[in-house]
Amino acid sequence: MSAGGGGSKGPGKGGGGGAKGSSGRGARSLGVRVHTARKRSHASTLWLERQLNDPYVQAAKREGYRSRAAFKLIEIDDRHRLLKPGQKVVDLGAAPGGWSQIAARKIGAEDGRGRIVAIDLLEMEPVPGVDFMVLDFLADEAPDLLKAKLGGKADLVLSDMAANTIGHHKTDHLRIIALVEAAALFAAEVLAPGGAFLAKVFQGGTEGELLTQLKRDFAKVIHVKPPASRKDSSELYVLATGFRGETRRETEAGPDED
Repeated sequence: MSAGGGGSKGPGKGGGGGAKGSSGRGARSLGVRVHTARKRSHASTLWLERQLNDPYVQAAKREGYRSRAAFKLIEIDDRHRLLKPGQKVVDLGAAPGGWSQIAARKIGAEDGRGRIVAIDLLEMEPVPGVDFMVLDFLADEAPDLLKAKLGGKADLVLSDMAANTIGHHKTDHLRIIALVEAAALFAAEVLAPGGAFLAKVFQGGTEGELLTQLKRDFAKVIHVKPPASRKDSSELYVLATGFRGETRRETEAGPDED
């Protein structure tokens, strides 16, 4: 399947579904159930069972995508047309590479058109057309390194990063917001005027200062939840388009004083 071909309709609607029985009295569920092993926790058993029955996981394996997250970007792009041939794209927190795969195909990086630079704290297997670096995007030198690799400023910054959580709601919420705020500030440093920023957040995660920051820097800010994002998850994405550029930011900050 091509990068965008049919992704927004969901992979294999019948995946994990049912089949007609010989009696003809309707469909019978074919969902996989996992027997709990002695050393496996109940939570890990549920996670494994969900993975085995997830049609997006199954489709990702069939299509050769690194993760089911690839379908989230396919679905968002099918609707909002973010990825265009010849663009310069940054993929933050790229490992294992599902989003980089889609972005590279959409912009034509596999054929030498456009540039995509992916970074992560973890190593990542090479993706055709993608220039990968092990790098902390919060490092002082990161923006200049990224722009040098791209050969200029970016048209699009992608972030499917999720902050590490500890199970304490308020602490986890603050970590999530802080990570997205940092990614948004980074995007403002590397984006060209008119550029876009797409990042994972969670419900309630784009309130207050972050939302003010995005509305200041971009012409339009919306939330999107692609079909591949599980319905029982609070995950969604913030999409900011029409980056106003550094001139607007400098004007609002006021002139420097001697």
